Amino acid sequence: MRISDALVKELLLKSGKATDEQIKNIREQSGNNKTALQDLVVKGNIISEKELTQLYAAEIEVPFIELDPKDIKREVLRLIPERIANQYKVVLYGIDNDGAKLLAIEDPDDVQAVNFLKKELGNDIKVAMASEQNIRTALEQYRDNITSELTKVMSPEEITEDIDENISEEDVAEDSPIAQTVNLLIEYAVKAGASDIHIEPRENMVSVRYRIDGILKETNKLPKKVLAALVSRIKILSNLKIDERRAPQDGRFKISANGAIYALRVSTLPIVDGEKVVMRILNESSKALTLEELGYWGRSLKTINEAIIQPHGMVLVTGPTGSGKSTSLFSVLSLINSPKVNISTVEDPVEYRVPGTNQTQVNPMAGMTFVNGLRALLRQDPNIIMVGEIRDGETAGLAVQAALTGHLVFSTLHTNNAATCLPRLLDMGIEAFLIASTVRAVVGQRLVRRLCPTCRESIEPDAATIKKISESFAISDAASMKFIHQLEEQALDGGIGKTGAGKQSTLSLSTSEKQITRIWRAHDGGCDECNLTGYRGRIGIYEVLNNSDTIQKLIVANSTSEVINQQAIKDGMVSMQVDGFIKALRGQTSLEEILRVTASKGSE
Repeated sequence: MRISDALVKELLLKSGKATDEQIKNIREQSGNNKTALQDLVVKGNIISEKELTQLYAAEIEVPFIELDPKDIKREVLRLIPERIANQYKVVLYGIDNDGAKLLAIEDPDDVQAVNFLKKELGNDIKVAMASEQNIRTALEQYRDNITSELTKVMSPEEITEDIDENISEEDVAEDSPIAQTVNLLIEYAVKAGASDIHIEPRENMVSVRYRIDGILKETNKLPKKVLAALVSRIKILSNLKIDERRAPQDGRFKISANGAIYALRVSTLPIVDGEKVVMRILNESSKALTLEELGYWGRSLKTINEAIIQPHGMVLVTGPTGSGKSTSLFSVLSLINSPKVNISTVEDPVEYRVPGTNQTQVNPMAGMTFVNGLRALLRQDPNIIMVGEIRDGETAGLAVQAALTGHLVFSTLHTNNAATCLPRLLDMGIEAFLIASTVRAVVGQRLVRRLCPTCRESIEPDAATIKKISESFAISDAASMKFIHQLEEQALDGGIGKTGAGKQSTLSLSTSEKQITRIWRAHDGGCDECNLTGYRGRIGIYEVLNNSDTIQKLIVANSTSEVINQQAIKDGMVSMQVDGFIKALRGQTSLEEILRVTASKGSE
């Protein structure tokens, strides 16, 4: 669907989505007058493709529809051949009670397509408009499951016995079975919402596993003889050395799938049974979420919002690998990004692109380390600096010096909780008084699986469950129960879990001042929406330590992390475990998930 620049401008102005000045600025920033305004405003996050399609549909007086692929019956969908559906970007999604065929099309002004469809299906059709990405996603329903798709492209006669020994150009060419296999593995990973693809050689086969919502799940087994060609194909895409099999390598490439751009970070590693490959999937088309959407609320949200508007100082995010630290920083940088400030970063790797910022990729082989990169950034007149990770004393020292000399510095550390971060800087050789005077706030975080909103269940807890909750979350008396109730009220006011109606409603509280009245859990066996797991997606649980005067005195006195943590809680910090417990009460996750992720933290 192509909309003229004049009409796009008119729709944006009429709907209040943009002003004349914003449209003019985005046109100037692109520096390319040949690019359609429609593409520029979507790419610049002024309006989403779905919203623009809705406005256009209303303008031409055609019904707009958002398709849910899972609601489309395959026998109805296949009344239009796949080739025709892809050619005209049309989906037959249903038949109404009068026998009229319901069509969703990307461009209802395509007279040729509509006339052809009338010839194929009869004149009794009803046409609605859907966004291009929505149409593409629905067209995926023509595809079979990954096992049958792989069977089609990897038939035994096409896989020779000696492929593992001698890899020819034909074996890894664009149209080869191996190339199609790699494409399928990536496509189905994106479709399943996986964050990582693991291709792992075993003694007699190759195991393919996807990490979905933080949990690894085996999806397929491939013949061992395809391993070398499979790895070589991935190395070609990632611009790595094909003949280097004894040393680990890192690379990167991009693909387009379901109307979005994905960057795949590739890591190869020699193991006993061959070369293992892990591909991290990053959606480059995704917009930065707000802090509220990430799961911040109450005092935690207030503390971090106050810290990120300071003119100088340090804000640190801590947690293990894969806990969402980069996502939090991406959201914060997007929040404070404006033409008035110079934001510069040094990262390893650059995972998210933030328009209007200066992002530098670490390259140790070229001498671009965190230390050298940070030194160079300080000569670039930055207002805000983001260092991907503080790994050593030298990087820590430079970051502290930057914070002391009028810069706002963001970075990450690998520690178990927020309080442990401060003694960790001491271990790196930073003077206590410098830590006390530069650190503004420390965020500790984890990711937990989110309960499927379609099939989650609420039950009234029995005595045994209440006892377990009391022991796990230190709810020992009436005062602590009242405190939990007050926190849940704050979370509800902050919009945490405020969704649904009927049995799935979380508009009411799960606690009273005296007791827990209900708990939420995953439905045993799940549903089709959550792939029979009971969980769909992930959400963060957080603790945000405000570096108050009291905490500063403890830092200067070289107090332990336990003492600092206890004082932070007295000052009003909600610990990660309690934050998770409140989100479990709000129906966002389960108690089992919180205990799984925070078990090592005890019941502070």
